[in-house]
Amino acid sequence: MQVITTVQEMLDTRASWTVSHTAGLVPTMGYLHAGHLTLVREARKENTILIVSIFVNPTQFGPHEDLTRYPRDLPRDLHMLEKCGVDVVFAPLPADIYPADFSTYVEPGGRLATVAEGASRPSHFRGVATVVLKLFQIVSPQQAYFGQKDAQQVAIISRMVADFHLPIHLRVLPTIREANGLAMSSRNAYLTSAAREASTVLYKALLAGQEAFISRSTTGPTDVIRAMKELIVSEPEALLDYVEICDPSTFMPLETLQAPALLLIAVFIGKTRLIDNVLLRADGSWDMGMPPS
Repeated sequence: MQVITTVQEMLDTRASWTVSHTAGLVPTMGYLHAGHLTLVREARKENTILIVSIFVNPTQFGPHEDLTRYPRDLPRDLHMLEKCGVDVVFAPLPADIYPADFSTYVEPGGRLATVAEGASRPSHFRGVATVVLKLFQIVSPQQAYFGQKDAQQVAIISRMVADFHLPIHLRVLPTIREANGLAMSSRNAYLTSAAREASTVLYKALLAGQEAFISRSTTGPTDVIRAMKELIVSEPEALLDYVEICDPSTFMPLETLQAPALLLIAVFIGKTRLIDNVLLRADGSWDMGMPPS
């Protein structure tokens, strides 16, 4: 497994691959968990060359967010990725991705970038879109792999790929959950045992939303939102940020209960902010996530 720490070396390495190679990229911020590894294993099956990026992107963190304390353990991550058969790990320094004279950013627009996460973290998607476009340009993958847990991020990157005619196929895999239903996230490392127990309220709220969605007594989206909020309020350690039900591609609010639909939630458990969602596909099937393999 090759570990690359500079943009130029990554560009040179990518240029050495022949046109017969198919390159798959799994972008991460490190401190890997089973959700990341599910993406890695799927990408390993589908590509002749597999690249995993590890980069804690400073531009997607707000001024009072957790950039400095975000969990990091590169030796641990490299050990896990080598066992998965990764070919290249791209782990650049911030100064190489954002040199002193860097001044061009991708600014997602419209409702997609200004509701839910976009409203709670106003500069977040500017940083996400910019770094993902940079990774796509540097690595030039044919396929890139993301998790459904970050549904709004996926929608924005999908829009960016379409808007810029990028020759990249996005693969979105189901959320990987712990045994208690908690969506796997690097930030779960912040949770105490008591907070981890309290955090199960996110998944319980999504289940309540799903039940309200399919209930014959439910009259519309407001009933689904109410059912989810009631679950959150029942947990003393939880502070609700937002609950929404929307179209998964545009993030326009639903006027009627019909597929496709995305139920979104963001909650503070103590000082730790967690997000989750469930997806109702156009065919009427629910994507609730799955346990780790």
